[in-house]
Amino acid sequence: MPHIYPPEFRRQVIELARAGTRVKLLAATFQMSDATIYNWLKQDRIDRGEAEGATTSQQLELAAARRRIRQLETELAVARKVNEVFLAEGIRPKGSTR
Repeated sequence: MPHIYPPEFRRQVIELARAGTRVKLLAATFQMSDATIYNWLKQDRIDRGEAEGATTSQQLELAAARRRIRQLETELAVARKVNEVFLAEGIRPKGSTR
């Protein structure tokens, strides 16, 4: 499971790297992988519009949309199952004349 760093810590590491501190030194100092810092720097360039890709806010919005889709799919599956059970029992929806 990946370690989650606070946003302020992340910003400070990015600032240090952008100011010229070597990534290997930052990684050793903060006991983290240099790949993590390189990923943060890449995402920072995207967020600043200096590189192509999905911004952090777009990624968060997409994640929220995916969660909502999963929730709606689950609700739909439950509703379908309930409908199957009711039909198997011969229970018709209210207002149904057939």
